Amino acid sequence: MIKALIFDMDGLLIDSERLYFQTEREMARKFNKTVEDKTLWKMMGRNPIESMEIFVREVGLSLSPEEALGMRNLIMRNKLKNDLKPMPGLHHILDTFSGRLKMAVCTGAQKEFLDIVVDKLGIRNRFNVLQSSDEIRKGKPHPEIYLKACSQLKLSPEDCVVLEDSSNGALAGKRAGCYVIAVPSEYTKEQDFRFADFVAEDLFQAEMHITTLLKK
Repeated sequence: MIKALIFDMDGLLIDSERLYFQTEREMARKFNKTVEDKTLWKMMGRNPIESMEIFVREVGLSLSPEEALGMRNLIMRNKLKNDLKPMPGLHHILDTFSGRLKMAVCTGAQKEFLDIVVDKLGIRNRFNVLQSSDEIRKGKPHPEIYLKACSQLKLSPEDCVVLEDSSNGALAGKRAGCYVIAVPSEYTKEQDFRFADFVAEDLFQAEMHITTLLKK
């Protein structure tokens, strides 16, 4: 029986993968480098320092991951405050299930960015749990973050539906034992989602699928 929905944030609640891609390409250009899409895909869903370890290694930068993260945070902080857009269907799916199911956000981003997003969109009170990467040792695709969210919801993973836009995130939800709905964005549509329980075109279709599951 479905008792909770657990939402990823970047690329699922908000159109932020666009901002991350812009930022990371800007960073590479500062050092006369380029970054391939496959590197950016690999970084998606992971905790901040893990993603920057991949970035500096594959782009070939002489920065430490911590230095690269500081640079990215500076750029992203400004972009989130000035160019934050909800994904189509976000408010609709929250309205549909608010009060019917517990809801959580489970993001590989740090708490600072999670707070900016939920407050700027005015959706903080929609969620029972807001789980950032700050206290997570192993980022997605490791299931740690989803297991922690389930524990905070006081539910077993089998009672929770995870909604994710990236393969890394969807795999983390699957490994945790949750029912996984993938909602690929234009930045993740080429990734592998064959293991997901359902692949939706957008949050509207995800909402309809959840409604169908609740009727069973």
